[in-house]
Amino acid sequence: MPLGQSLTEFIENSSDFREIKRALAVKMLLEGYKHAAIQSLVNVSSGFINKWKQAFFQGGVEGLKLAYKRSQDFLEPEHRQEVIEWLKTKATWNLSELEYEIANKYGDIFQSKQSYYELFDEAKINWKKTQTQNPKHDPELVASKKKKFVPYCQRDVVKLRRES
Repeated sequence: MPLGQSLTEFIENSSDFREIKRALAVKMLLEGYKHAAIQSLVNVSSGFINKWKQAFFQGGVEGLKLAYKRSQDFLEPEHRQEVIEWLKTKATWNLSELEYEIANKYGDIFQSKQSYYELFDEAKINWKKTQTQNPKHDPELVASKKKKFVPYCQRDVVKLRRES
């Protein structure tokens, strides 16, 4: 199969625009277009053209494909759904409790905290739901402020009664 024909098929069958852009730049170069024309038409740099031309000659059409493959999820989809349902049943939660639950029940430990936060996000839980009360709440301080405030309120009530 001629090089140009394999590139044409690749362009027609690829669904990723980055792969198409690479193949298009190489195909145009093989058809005799100058770097300047390819740069303006495909909106790429000269280095881009050279890089993908070399990749094409070394690996063929396979050399133009994306090498990145998304990492595999640790939790199976059904386990992930179970965790989300469990999170929805709880009134409050914390990150360490979620980490423990997943490690204990499924044997998975995420390397990044972001994975746990994504589970919270999927369960539509935000950081405000994590606390049952204000962590800075000091009952003694509140009581002392109430004691200071009450005389002023009573004085204002008495004053209003006199005026009416």
